[in-house]
Amino acid sequence: MGLLLLLTSTLLSSYFHPGIMVDAQRIFTIRDITLSIEPSTDVVRGTNVTVRCKAIVSSFGQEVLSREYTIYKGNNKVYTKNSSTSEDLLYPLPDARVSNTGKYHCRINIKGEEMNSRVEKLTVTGLSKPVLHLDKDVFSEGEEIMATCTAPGETGSIFFYLHEGNNVLREGLVNTNHFETKFRFSRVGIHGIHCKYTVITMPDSFMSNESNILSVSVEELSIKPVLEIFPQTKIYEGDPLNILCTIRNLARPDNIHLYLSQGIKLLSSGNTKVNHSIVALASEPGDFECRLEMGNVAKVAAKTVLVTELFSVPTLTMSPAEVFQKERMTLTCKSEIASERLNRGELIYTLEPDSPLTPLAPGVFSGKALLYDFNYTCVAKAKGIVKRSETLTVCPKISVSTPKISVEGKAVLGQPFKIRCQSDVGSLPINYTLLKGYDQLGTISVRLPQPALFTVTITKPEEIKEYMCEAKNNHKNAPLSQRLNATVIEPLMGLTLTVTPHLPEISEGDHLYLICGTKGTPPVTFKWYRVGKEQPLHTTTSEKNNTDYQVPNLSKAHSGTYYCEAVNHANNIVRSEEVTIEVRLALWKKAVIGGVCLLVVSVLVVGSVLYFRSKRGAAPLYDGIEGRVTKGIRDSVASLPADVSNRSSYSIPATV
Repeated sequence: MGLLLLLTSTLLSSYFHPGIMVDAQRIFTIRDITLSIEPSTDVVRGTNVTVRCKAIVSSFGQEVLSREYTIYKGNNKVYTKNSSTSEDLLYPLPDARVSNTGKYHCRINIKGEEMNSRVEKLTVTGLSKPVLHLDKDVFSEGEEIMATCTAPGETGSIFFYLHEGNNVLREGLVNTNHFETKFRFSRVGIHGIHCKYTVITMPDSFMSNESNILSVSVEELSIKPVLEIFPQTKIYEGDPLNILCTIRNLARPDNIHLYLSQGIKLLSSGNTKVNHSIVALASEPGDFECRLEMGNVAKVAAKTVLVTELFSVPTLTMSPAEVFQKERMTLTCKSEIASERLNRGELIYTLEPDSPLTPLAPGVFSGKALLYDFNYTCVAKAKGIVKRSETLTVCPKISVSTPKISVEGKAVLGQPFKIRCQSDVGSLPINYTLLKGYDQLGTISVRLPQPALFTVTITKPEEIKEYMCEAKNNHKNAPLSQRLNATVIEPLMGLTLTVTPHLPEISEGDHLYLICGTKGTPPVTFKWYRVGKEQPLHTTTSEKNNTDYQVPNLSKAHSGTYYCEAVNHANNIVRSEEVTIEVRLALWKKAVIGGVCLLVVSVLVVGSVLYFRSKRGAAPLYDGIEGRVTKGIRDSVASLPADVSNRSSYSIPATV
């Protein structure tokens, strides 16, 4: 019963503990694993080092668990072992070297369950001194040398360097402790060489000391190239040159090559002798080289030849310095001559390409300039020598055309405005001069294809026609433009507001005219306002200096204060004086009111008469009064104005 409880408890705990393994036969858990380095993590070269991996495993049962240990250096496996005991795993590093430096950790695996130890770093210091060996110490010029550099007792990846002083002769990476290489010296004499190496333990590296220095003697071969040039002095252009390249102290002609060159140009080649002839030219380099190559040995003989010019490279000039299309010009070609070998008459000048210019004298050509740019080259010839000048590009200038004059923007009387002056064609720079009448006001030099702009102010419209402009670009002609013809905008002034009908006569039902008039250049934009309202009542643009705003069928609601504003292209706003309008009652209403009042009075009179008659019984008196009242009303109606009688009809009773 106790065993059953123990198993149950263990199973439950394994469900919640990740390091525990349970199967039908046994139960275990990996409690810990550690890695240690003995005797220390920092040791010197030659120390016997042991990497110990210790694991603590708890298990149930008598059978020993099989374990797999793995030792890692960095990310690389360096040792793996299976064990059926609980003893520590030992990884020996006897006679440790710098290449053993690195970070180590171990891993244990039991039935698929793994655990890693912490990382420990081993540092091994101390490198052996490299040893340099040569197959011999005396060599002939061009002979191959075999060198071996050894790092005694070192292991791992090693990078070797072979030096002569501070210069690296050879280098290479190997996985052994020695490095072999072959090389040659290009210079004769005594050479001191040494080597050293670097042990690479990623990410670190360790450099050794320098090896022993070995002296190498390189002896010169007796064979030499010989360069001869005839003639040797006073060489002029056109003279023939004979060049001979040979070998001195030739023992055996095997594997020998000769190369004759002038500057970087190869003239000829051969085995034991090269002979070459050329014509001397001052324009070509005078450096000659005879090169001997025998296997890996190369020897050079060089000479410099000074060649005197028969005549210099010609120069081509033009006069005048600036020329306009179709104007006469002269091209002059000239060379300096070595008088002792060449007469001036022997030197012939021509122009390339063919042109319509006419030769006037040796090297002098004259004619008219073309309508377009043209390239000329002078060619000088004498005794088979041909020399060309630098190309001269003649760019004939274009005379300036008659300038056009206009107004930039708007010309407003009394305000500054700009006058534009520009020619359609003409070589830059162009000087534009503004004139008023024939008086010069100013000059503007234009160096880009753009107009000249002058700022002026006029006080009278007719002044605009007094302006002209002149254009000039060093040509003898200076064309003058026509007189300026442009519209002058006169600013508005004296705005008036006229009201029709006359103010005292304005009555209800009338047709009102608000007439705005001003002085200035149309078109004019008019706006009518009523005091108390920000927005205009009406806006219109007119090609005349006056216009009106109509208000039909006036009522008392139209009474108020009015004014108008006007503006034209001069952008100055003018405002009229304010006018107060009072709309009176219509005449027919006044007449109706008067008639009604008269009728009421008449009724009162008739009523009074009837009253007195009833008292006295005087019927004849009533008839007489009635007749007179009726006649009075009819006479009043008949006296109303015609327009009132047309607007309304009145009913006059026949009897009262």
